[in-house]
Amino acid sequence: MSLLDQIGERLENLNKSERKVADVILNDPKSATRMSISALANASLVSEPTVNRFCRNFETSGFPDFKIQLAQSLATGTPYVSRDVEQNDSTEEYTDKIFTSTIAAMENARKHVCMSAVEKAVDFLIQAKQISFFGLGASGPVAMDAQHKFFRFNLPVTAYDDVLMMRMVAAAAHTGDVIVAISYTGRTRDMVEIAQIARSNGATVIGLTADKSPLAASSSVCLSFPTPEDTDKYMPMTSRIVQLILLDVLATGVTLRRGVEFQAHLKKIKDSLKATRYPDLPPEA
Repeated sequence: MSLLDQIGERLENLNKSERKVADVILNDPKSATRMSISALANASLVSEPTVNRFCRNFETSGFPDFKIQLAQSLATGTPYVSRDVEQNDSTEEYTDKIFTSTIAAMENARKHVCMSAVEKAVDFLIQAKQISFFGLGASGPVAMDAQHKFFRFNLPVTAYDDVLMMRMVAAAAHTGDVIVAISYTGRTRDMVEIAQIARSNGATVIGLTADKSPLAASSSVCLSFPTPEDTDKYMPMTSRIVQLILLDVLATGVTLRRGVEFQAHLKKIKDSLKATRYPDLPPEA
């Protein structure tokens, strides 16, 4: 995990003075690499010993070493592959890095997910007349996966990865319809416009997207997830996993709200697959 990721991960556990230093660095890490210790202390409104103590908390020998590692964390990654992977990494190294960064992203998302937003989204879904999942690009397969989960709830459920179909569905939407708009950045112009069209027709829009993004502002409720992934430059990896987990959370919430009686319906669907599978092999003696 890069130094920047470590700072973000431990932000909530820092004391008040160290948190000020972290905020300055996270707000503009590139500028922080060019600051002297006195300049960083002044910008953070703390003393120089506090800055030194902060640096040593992150397993550096002091401020100069901290700046070197900070610069390295900004430069790491193989463009268009993954920010955690280097060009010369071995199979073992890049495999371990992908697993480790994904686990870290899931843990980070777990800590920051807004429970009231989850509750509100489940409220909308449980009352929906029909549900549509929208996803463009890498979010398209995530929308399709959501359809596989939610069709079990005895509701009309569809998924779209075509922008023209999304626009038409949004234009035909009514009060009681729920559209789940999935976008990591929340900056895709088409998706934002589609959310606005849907809401203008009375539909509810649940955004799975970045906090404070244009799509978040255009949604009825937003489930945001912090993942340090620049999808403008790298392949989307951890962001898709977090999206899938949040959709599992929503599907579970809807299932529990339906009550114990609904489990018989779910069992009937699962039992329908038994005839399509070979029986389990007996355990070896």
